[in-house]
Amino acid sequence: MRPPRAEGWFAEDLDHLPEAPRHTELIDGALVFTASPQRFVSPEPAHRDRTVKLRKYAEAGIRHYWCIEDEDTVPAVHIYELDEPTSSYAPAGIFRHTLQRPLPFDISLDLDKLAPGQSA
Repeated sequence: MRPPRAEGWFAEDLDHLPEAPRHTELIDGALVFTASPQRFVSPEPAHRDRTVKLRKYAEAGIRHYWCIEDEDTVPAVHIYELDEPTSSYAPAGIFRHTLQRPLPFDISLDLDKLAPGQSA
């Protein structure tokens, strides 16, 4: 697929791409196609989540960034909060088994129940 302009794709272009895969991301004007969420993924998407997206979301002023990773078949939620003076994220915690946070909204979640084969 060729971008509609030299600068690449814009977010509104995605609304007019019915042929794009459901899990399509837009990063720096480029479309990134990923398979539906899987338990085992290549290092490329993980690298994007931990570096490129982390930086870009911070630059955009998004106050909270959560990344859910598979650690030995158990979900772990890595949470970052925006440090506004530096426009970068600071780690706010890694949660395994139970996630309890007051920000950006009050949440209490049993992470063990999210993993297939775990007891309910």
